[in-house]
Amino acid sequence: MRDPEPDYVRVNRAHWTKNNARYTDARAEHAWAEEQISWGLWNTPESKVNVLPDMVGKDVVELGCGTAYVAAWLKRRGARRVVGVDITPAQLDTARRLNEEHGLGLELIEANAEATGLPDAEFDLAVSEYGASIWCDPYKWIPEAARLLRTGGELVFLRNSTLSMLCMPDTGKVEERLRRPQRGLHRLEWADDGPTVEFHLGHGDLIGLLRNAGFEVLDMVEIFAADDSVDHPFYGEYMTVEWARKWPSEELWHARKR
Repeated sequence: MRDPEPDYVRVNRAHWTKNNARYTDARAEHAWAEEQISWGLWNTPESKVNVLPDMVGKDVVELGCGTAYVAAWLKRRGARRVVGVDITPAQLDTARRLNEEHGLGLELIEANAEATGLPDAEFDLAVSEYGASIWCDPYKWIPEAARLLRTGGELVFLRNSTLSMLCMPDTGKVEERLRRPQRGLHRLEWADDGPTVEFHLGHGDLIGLLRNAGFEVLDMVEIFAADDSVDHPFYGEYMTVEWARKWPSEELWHARKR
């Protein structure tokens, strides 16, 4: 008998079903058409952060793929096989439609990134841009990523910065003061446009978790808004460009399985 689905999976699936119809589907059209890989709120170019390994001939899994535009970018960059995993049928429907239109041959699977059901040591790269990296429990999804990777395989994930979470009130925009303790930082529940459940760890806890899961940390890039950035059309309701020019709003982590 399978374990019951965690409460936050149901909550977050409902959230992304609603938001796929509201704006994510339209955004996916644009994202799939982009030729250059960029990350996060401020479209930070991969050429600036340089966290991705050479994709040619690699097997890749995207954990919490949503509409799978990151998976599409990696396939076009030369990956041999790209598998996208997500819990939300509506987002996977968008991904499948665009996959057919673009003819990329992605494999798209409805599954929880904490327990994908995929075979051990199947991939060279696991990636998550605001997918499993914030919507899944890190004490579950990071060990799962390690299980899926071959020895020497790499993990790249983008998440909100720890500092931004500490400065984030329960409702409204990020502030220029601490609003919550870092000690015990893990599960956060939001009421705005929700409910939703996210997971965030402090740096020390996250590094310890990665090491215990068999990873060595290669890099952590703190991302600020560029001088010419403007407030994000969808996520400006919680993160302002003014704040993100002063402090890192995002973190891009890169690790390798030992």
